Amino acid sequence: MREARRKPGSEWLKDRPAFLEDVYALFQRAFRTVYPPMKRMAPRTSEGFITWAEEVGKGYVFNCQMCGQCVLHSTGMTCPMTCPKNLRNGPCGGVRADGHCEVIPERMCVWVQAWERSRHMPKSGDEILLLQPPVNRQLKDTSSWINWLEGIDEETPPGW
Repeated sequence: MREARRKPGSEWLKDRPAFLEDVYALFQRAFRTVYPPMKRMAPRTSEGFITWAEEVGKGYVFNCQMCGQCVLHSTGMTCPMTCPKNLRNGPCGGVRADGHCEVIPERMCVWVQAWERSRHMPKSGDEILLLQPPVNRQLKDTSSWINWLEGIDEETPPGW
């Protein structure tokens, strides 16, 4: 896990999920408008730039693991891939009574944070109750924004 990428201030920002929800919606609308012409003009360059920008931006704010299937809006703007067990649908049975992780006891459980933050998201806070599909590991290190817009993140890999 790339813990070293966390920067001062990112926890403060993550603790403002309603603000992040609005920013996320703005990025989604802008990306839907800007990416198609960028892709037509310079496909490789635009894909590389978007992937880099996502890795840097989301890496700072959310400690993004670049899974290629972002569900931040459904998990209280908290990345479930930062869970040491990579659980995408809620906490394991080992969450401590104080809400800390059983694997990294000095750290709060990702899912406790996700639940608390989702309660402050007026638009998509209840999406935390939706069941997420398993992670398609073939999408690792690709842009979740591109995968979302092109429908790649919804494709079922062979063998599932």
